[in-house]
Amino acid sequence: MKLATYNVNGVNGRLPVLLRWLTERQPDVVCLQELKAPDERFPIDAIRNLGYDAVWYGQKSWNGVAILSRVGDIHETRRGLPGDPDPAHSRYLEAAVAGIIVGCLYLPNGNPRPGPKFDYKLRWFEAFARHAADLHAQGLPIALVGDYNVMPTALDVYKPERWQEDALFAPEVRDAFARLVGQGWTDALRTLHPGETVYTFFDYFRNAYARNAGLRIDHILLSPQLAPRLRQAEVDLEVRGWEKTSDHCPVWAELADA
Repeated sequence: MKLATYNVNGVNGRLPVLLRWLTERQPDVVCLQELKAPDERFPIDAIRNLGYDAVWYGQKSWNGVAILSRVGDIHETRRGLPGDPDPAHSRYLEAAVAGIIVGCLYLPNGNPRPGPKFDYKLRWFEAFARHAADLHAQGLPIALVGDYNVMPTALDVYKPERWQEDALFAPEVRDAFARLVGQGWTDALRTLHPGETVYTFFDYFRNAYARNAGLRIDHILLSPQLAPRLRQAEVDLEVRGWEKTSDHCPVWAELADA
């Protein structure tokens, strides 16, 4: 099974890019972030025409997450993060699909730091870590997938010295990610690419994509019951070069059958 995450940065504005990627790459289960659309404007017909079903949790202008599948029914198990400090934001969706539990998340950006947005990011991260621990304790095959807005280490950011004051690279945020992974989750991309420079995001400014000046902020974390099935993990870098594309690249992990 090919499990993917893609921050589309506006599902309707980037719909041709999303549909092209789904057609060419044919991932089996996909988590989308930053839909930037209310529920009634999610393009379900176009997605179903490609053979996918979907569940989604939208929000006008901001946020929004969705789970797509072409390999079986999607059974939604949770809409919204337990203990979310601002539940008006559509940032978490969870479902059982193809024999695994998939948590799709869009963690807050947190800038500017310091300030209320950074405080909210830390509170959201704490709530998410508590929920992740509860999931982990269930002993099921689980994947926590999405845009974490965290560069875990200096290897995950171009010129880390320039990001010392940014909320995505703050020590508190990196420590929170390390504690999360320390619960027993496997970072799929980093596990199969140790020591390599791998980026998933390139800013629209300063010709970042052409210069390979990127960040690794989109992650796929696997529970101990799912991690042994990990066979491959990659970034579809070329999608970032398509016309009218997102500033994120799709990231995917290939899992062997149970």
